Amino acid sequence: MDPVRNPYAPGAGQRPPELAGRDDELSAFDVVLERIARGRPERSLVLTGLRGVGKTVLLNQLRSAAIGRGWGTGKIEARPDQSLRRPVASALHMALRELRHPDQESMDAVLGTLKAFAQRLTSADAKVRDRWQPGIDVAASTGRADSGDMEIDLVELLSDAAGLAADVGRGIALFVDEMQDVQAADVSAICAACHELSQQGAPLIVVGAGLPHLPAVLSASKSYSERLFRYLRIDRLDRPAADRALLAPAEREDVAFEPAALDALYAAADGYPYFVQAYGKVTWDVAAASPITAADVAMAAPVAEAELAVGFFGSRYDRATPAEREYMHAMAELGGPAGAPVATAEVAATLGRKPASLSPARDSLIKKGLVYSAERGQIAFTVPHFGRYLLRHPD
Repeated sequence: MDPVRNPYAPGAGQRPPELAGRDDELSAFDVVLERIARGRPERSLVLTGLRGVGKTVLLNQLRSAAIGRGWGTGKIEARPDQSLRRPVASALHMALRELRHPDQESMDAVLGTLKAFAQRLTSADAKVRDRWQPGIDVAASTGRADSGDMEIDLVELLSDAAGLAADVGRGIALFVDEMQDVQAADVSAICAACHELSQQGAPLIVVGAGLPHLPAVLSASKSYSERLFRYLRIDRLDRPAADRALLAPAEREDVAFEPAALDALYAAADGYPYFVQAYGKVTWDVAAASPITAADVAMAAPVAEAELAVGFFGSRYDRATPAEREYMHAMAELGGPAGAPVATAEVAATLGRKPASLSPARDSLIKKGLVYSAERGQIAFTVPHFGRYLLRHPD
């Protein structure tokens, strides 16, 4: 069939043509926005899940919902080697501009606080002091959000910004992707700020997205974090949602699927949204005509798997050192094609090593986002089907 008309779109954070299976999460966020609009207290949100389940896509969709209600929004993508002070300043500046507060004096007061917050860089960020300015044409305030203590400064800054939003009857939402990579001091600051804002009933929320161990990261920072956030686990699509993700875009192009083709595609993609798009795209290109058949899927599957092996799995595997690859292969042997969590002690036994000697490799893999600590003494891949890939591609 015509590849130009191919509706499927596998990509990092790229919205699929049909956002299937996420109605509950979108409805829950609408309730949050409506409650805050009515002055009712509400918790911030945290989305968790493996890579490829569509957390970033959903995060962007939630942001669009907030924008649609006239909220000010800003988005951050956390990095393990970067303090949040600069990204928060940029994201909040964008959110304040979207609010369009009619009283310029009130706006300037908060912008002055924001500028003071932005310019109070830590020693680790001092090297960028002369190269980066927040682009705010007001004088930096003093005595507010400029202590140098991230927890104090963030609470003061977000409280001031929330007050500005309350003046115009709207809210502010800050979206943080890859939240598990936020540095420990900044995680503590985010939790403290959300705690203070919730107590005030202020119209400002944080919406984070991260890997499955993100709740543990937040809990290690503040013991009350499990009550501070509403956690939504983003998982694979069930069969009806996966079918809808394939059928709805195809129907708009007057293309149909045979039931057996949908069976084969669900078996191959296992319900993971990224894989649904990847297999759907190649199957469309391989198929000669509508309806798409199981034979078309069988012909397309090796091509899709080869593309995933290079772009989705291989690019991650290439980032690992030889010691880290050895560790992951041992995980794959123990966890099988399903990539089930395995005990770190069993990984050490498989490699004939003491657990302590493997800690550097394990910790480095966690920092690279390739594995996560499923629970105490357990380790698992962050990427679905990664175990299957490793078993098929021995080093």
